[in-house]
Amino acid sequence: MLSGMLTRQPVGDEWESAIRVGSTRRMTFVGNLRRTLSAVAVVAALAGAGCASNKLDTSALNPDPPSKMFANADAKMSSGSFDDAAKQFEAVDREHPYSPEARKSIVMAAYAYYRAGKTPEAIASAERYVALHPGTKEAPMAHHIIAMSYFDDLKTANRDQTAARKALEQFKILRTRFPESEYSRDADNKIRICMDNLAAQEMEVGRYYLNQHNYVAAINRFKTVVSDYQTTAHVEEALARLVESYMALGVVTEAQNAAAILGHNYPDSKWYKDSYALLQSGGVGPRDDSGSWLSKAWKSVPKFGLGSG
Repeated sequence: MLSGMLTRQPVGDEWESAIRVGSTRRMTFVGNLRRTLSAVAVVAALAGAGCASNKLDTSALNPDPPSKMFANADAKMSSGSFDDAAKQFEAVDREHPYSPEARKSIVMAAYAYYRAGKTPEAIASAERYVALHPGTKEAPMAHHIIAMSYFDDLKTANRDQTAARKALEQFKILRTRFPESEYSRDADNKIRICMDNLAAQEMEVGRYYLNQHNYVAAINRFKTVVSDYQTTAHVEEALARLVESYMALGVVTEAQNAAAILGHNYPDSKWYKDSYALLQSGGVGPRDDSGSWLSKAWKSVPKFGLGSG
């Protein structure tokens, strides 16, 4: 009886359970097999395609050579498509950063953006160039692009003279660091214009303070013109306004010295005539004072484009 119990075969519900388990295992095996065969088929198809062409398609990994990309960008420049040219020049540097064309493509992108009227992008590209390649042959061009980008904003500038200051800085770099470059020859005239803008702004503020009887603040503005912008046409008026401001404060010796410098350098100026008359009304006349700040600040430098008012 014990032997019969040990060898009892499954019956009824036990058979059905066993059948279900076996069926599930077979289905899982078949599913796995099908997926494996599908993957093998895909790999085989790809391998076959590769064999048919005898090489893998690597066009996405290997763009056009830098010389061809640069030439295409240059052609865009010649056709007047400056924005497209800038983007293509940037692509040269981005995709071939160690190529000989990469360096020049940065400054050419800056120039293309400048021609397209996109001055912020032009400045950014040119500044990147001078930061990476400050001593190369294209460096003067990069500085000139920065300078001209700011210089072009002078016509829209009013009280904010940031553009004039930044343009002046770049033009001075061209004149001092790259005196033999073709861009340096254009710098002198642009420097005069920038300095004239800056001096005009100082004079405008100085006159405002003078009209408000804030003589100390006015003097500080006129002093800046005399000290920093002597080569502009505004220096005559600045000296005359110093005479007026010092007389108003009762600092007669400084007024006399300012008038003396004005008369010595611009004897036919109407500003000198007005200053002389003002001193005479106070019973004094022009008188040099070598110890004055004004005498020390005054520099004997050529006066570019100065004329009598």
